[in-house]
Amino acid sequence: MQKDSLLNYLYRFFDIIVLLFIVFDFGYDFEENYNSPHVIGLLILSFGLLAFNSFKFFTKRYDSNKKVALANMLLLAILLLSCGIISVINSNFHHDYILQKIKPVLEGGLIFYFLLRLMVFVRHIYDIYFNPAIVFVGSFMILALTGAFLLMLPSATTHGITFTNALFTATSAVCVTGLVVLDTSADFTPVGQSIIIVLIQLGGIGILTFTSFFAFFFRGSSSFKEGLNTGSFIAHEGLRDVFRAALNVVILTLSVETVGALFIYSSIIDNKAIDNEFFFSVFHSISAFCNAGFSTVPGGMFNEYLRFDYYLHWILMILIVLGGLGHNIVFNFYKYLKTYVIELFAKKIVHKKIRIITVNTKIVIYTTLILLVAGFIFLFISEYNNTLLQHDSLFGKITAASFSAVSPRTAGFDAIDYSKMTVPSLLFVIFLMWIGGSPASTAGGIKTSTFALATLNIIAVARGKGRIQLFGRRISADSTSRAFAILSISLLTIGVSIMAILIFEPKGTSILTVAFECFSAYSTVGLSLNFTPTLTEPSKYVLIACMFIGRIGMLNLMVGLLRRLNHQFYEYPKENILIN
Repeated sequence: MQKDSLLNYLYRFFDIIVLLFIVFDFGYDFEENYNSPHVIGLLILSFGLLAFNSFKFFTKRYDSNKKVALANMLLLAILLLSCGIISVINSNFHHDYILQKIKPVLEGGLIFYFLLRLMVFVRHIYDIYFNPAIVFVGSFMILALTGAFLLMLPSATTHGITFTNALFTATSAVCVTGLVVLDTSADFTPVGQSIIIVLIQLGGIGILTFTSFFAFFFRGSSSFKEGLNTGSFIAHEGLRDVFRAALNVVILTLSVETVGALFIYSSIIDNKAIDNEFFFSVFHSISAFCNAGFSTVPGGMFNEYLRFDYYLHWILMILIVLGGLGHNIVFNFYKYLKTYVIELFAKKIVHKKIRIITVNTKIVIYTTLILLVAGFIFLFISEYNNTLLQHDSLFGKITAASFSAVSPRTAGFDAIDYSKMTVPSLLFVIFLMWIGGSPASTAGGIKTSTFALATLNIIAVARGKGRIQLFGRRISADSTSRAFAILSISLLTIGVSIMAILIFEPKGTSILTVAFECFSAYSTVGLSLNFTPTLTEPSKYVLIACMFIGRIGMLNLMVGLLRRLNHQFYEYPKENILIN
């Protein structure tokens, strides 16, 4: 027992050393640092980690620990073997040149190694504190704070950054919002932009999902606590296949983002305004699918070189819609298509009429289609003689109006100048932002199903019905009460945020502008009327809290804090309350 404890302490010590080397290498710029002692230190550290993991592999008794140690051994062995091959190939050159070649390989390998160790650390948290809601909230909080400190590294920005602006940017990235107080393209270096996109990816899918992916990959099994934590995040009912569901979520996300990056690359390959087409494609594919809205070009999609690239706009819209629908909807349709194809070719199978497309999927799809079509029609008519005038062709106007209807669904990309929109259009955009995307997706807002249930409940009450009936099913009372609780909490949070910002900002500040920014922050949209960069320090913290609450859901936090496991098997006498 003491031997295992000592090994764990040594493991954590090596993790800290690796982290310090990563921060030292990427956080600070040095001239001619390829022949400096810290490059040799990277090699020594890699050999030390390989020896330590080898020792742990041969001394550990548990299969799960041996698998983790074996994975670390293989990673480090491949890393050092690659460095050896590079050294042999370039053996005729000076040692400075060889160090210059192997340094990026060492850095990339050690970063990946540290990420694996980070996943193990998050899994360890499962065993320390058992509350899915608190673990979910805590993971976002730790990720935002870590991202803020990383963005404060000298090499992450061009002119430095304050802690408030770093925390605001990190929170906006982790919460996949897109509101910025600094220009992502001008004020952040490629290192800073890389930190931002990693935060977006981890925040969009969830670090718990990534942790579950690696845990299942290494162990092939999971604990009861891990299943509850992961299942609560990806909205998976039951514990039987929760880790396989997490695996599917990661694979689906990376696959869609890869395909999206290829299409984006094909659309901007001849655009001379973009310096690094590969990084641009990967960054915007992740940002679009995760509904983040961050961009590495000045002005985003409103940039003069991208404003009329309609092919790029449609690619981004598809990625935004897929990310906003959620993996549950995508997997449900995949199951339906798979069953349909099997029954089409397997004539001998006895076909059973089994409901595959769930009621939840139907509600989400119908609500999404109604909002997209209504948003397009309204904005096309409202802005036809205003912001759409800069597009000469009818196809251009249709694309711009469609993009303006899709982007408020928590994506945050701006292909038009929202500050020049008419007031009715702004109010309608606020309405679209408030609803947002779908549950268990990368989108924010109150969610399409919440809005649909609230609307259906109003209709049911008006008709004198005591329950909601839809598609041959009766909607549970718990779902309806939860929907109205989310509606109330969202309006209360946004209202308090608007009042706070109006107090902190100078007199004469437009309430419509403040409301637009607060709805955008709570719904994790990222659209702005160019007001966020001018905010005072207290107002920035108000929006930080608003973004955080909007992403994690105040109801999730309250349930985690207030819910008790003991059930009361009795009821008090019923009393009616006057409503009107």
